[in-house]
Amino acid sequence: MAPLLPFLLLLMFHSTFSQPSPGYYPSSKFRPISFYQGFNNLWGPQHQSVSQDQSSLTIWLDSSSGSGFKSIRPFRNGYFGASVRLQTGYTAGVITAFYLSNNEAHPGFHDEVDIEFLGTTPGKPYTLQTNVYVRGSGDGTIIGREMRFHLWFDPTADFHHYAILWNPDEIIFFVDDVPIRRYVRKDEATYPVRPMWLYGSIWDASSWATEDGKYKADYHYQPFVARFAKFMIGGCSAYAPSDCRPVAASPSGFGLSSQQNAAMTWAQSNYMVYYYCQDSRRDHSLTPECFN
Repeated sequence: MAPLLPFLLLLMFHSTFSQPSPGYYPSSKFRPISFYQGFNNLWGPQHQSVSQDQSSLTIWLDSSSGSGFKSIRPFRNGYFGASVRLQTGYTAGVITAFYLSNNEAHPGFHDEVDIEFLGTTPGKPYTLQTNVYVRGSGDGTIIGREMRFHLWFDPTADFHHYAILWNPDEIIFFVDDVPIRRYVRKDEATYPVRPMWLYGSIWDASSWATEDGKYKADYHYQPFVARFAKFMIGGCSAYAPSDCRPVAASPSGFGLSSQQNAAMTWAQSNYMVYYYCQDSRRDHSLTPECFN
């Protein structure tokens, strides 16, 4: 038994920390688009640089401004992905975001589905935050539905692919095609159904982003840079005919396959650091989906 012990320990370590195969790869169903095929600058144009072939985008934040971009069209469902590489070093207070929203169409009463990278201090990992807001609950009285992760790789070392799949029945968040979260439609009151645009941005959220605002953005380290590439958009725009078919998350057309579920369980068991339904400080009468 003794000679086998190092092998068994290595096997346990490998199975815990190596990314499992989800068996199905939604990103393979779509071809990358150029930036201007899908987006326009929204704000901070002087803090945004598009590569010559329009395949990638760099945005940055300094003491004068951040930057953001927005899809040309709104969508009523779809797959929305991009490869992102984050900045190393001190990035506390800084958020890099890739998200769906209709806040400009419905100010004060909007829906939103977020992937946000919360900046950090040296020696500590980035936090990836997923979130869902429904019908203005992100304005004023905040009813966030956060699930947060520390990733199983260094997101500053290379590009990794992050995606949101939103259809009439469910929202799936993916990291390199591994599903990390599934948010199911249980009631229209707790699910976004109105068309949304796709956005990306980098901005100063010092009041809350890093350890509940303990560490602020420090502009001695500016500029704070985020790089985007391999933009993918597929699905039904708000202007598509009624017979446009929503994007499926799995080969079956609904839900996740058993292999995808196993990969999601692995991600949540090993790397999830916060889930709003498990937070005893929250008023869960405002989030009834936690009880279903």
